[in-house]
Amino acid sequence: MNVLMVLTSHDQLGDTGHKTGFWLEEFAAPYYVLKDKGVSVVLASPAGGQPPLDPKSDEPDAQTDATRRFKQDPAAQAALAATLKLADIKAAEFDAVFYPGGHGPLWDLAEDKQSISLIETMIAAGKPVAAVCHAPGVLRHVKGPDGKPLVAGKRVTGFTNTEEEAVGLTKVVPFLVEDMLKEHGGIYSKGPDWASYVLTDGLLVTGQNPASSEAGAEALLKLL
Repeated sequence: MNVLMVLTSHDQLGDTGHKTGFWLEEFAAPYYVLKDKGVSVVLASPAGGQPPLDPKSDEPDAQTDATRRFKQDPAAQAALAATLKLADIKAAEFDAVFYPGGHGPLWDLAEDKQSISLIETMIAAGKPVAAVCHAPGVLRHVKGPDGKPLVAGKRVTGFTNTEEEAVGLTKVVPFLVEDMLKEHGGIYSKGPDWASYVLTDGLLVTGQNPASSEAGAEALLKLL
């Protein structure tokens, strides 16, 4: 089984002068859930090469068993440093795709034509797509086979407005994930802030926040 993991290449947190990128736990936890089940994981990003890490996700209080394992895993570090260019990816070679979050995807992947096309192609081929935390933002312009927004009429979740408020970035991000999912017809629901909450509807798996990363990957495995 081959799963593609798509990470952001965007490292600027709006015009704050601060850095952003992908969230370490949201990459590491799903990566090991999949690898430990014998799944082949291929990493890609819009620019290829090393994707930018959100520095906040590397702070001591953000570490988990999965992130600590990653820090001791030269093979995983090498794979992350050499992500393939999204433009070179062929959807037919993969059984599913997983999008880790972090704020970065709201700027690049949400607007990236290759990413949008990849998701639409996977869904049309009956292959599952998973996204956690801010990564459901990548669904912003994705259409289903019926031409409507992919999330329309689907049970979905993603980073909540109250979680965004808690990290003080409501006015910095290009859009709020919760609001966007609702505006596009998604049947949005959420669990308590910062607790694991994952929904599966058809081929689509969405997770609310970093704590949902592992459960999101497990839900994807169930579909596979």
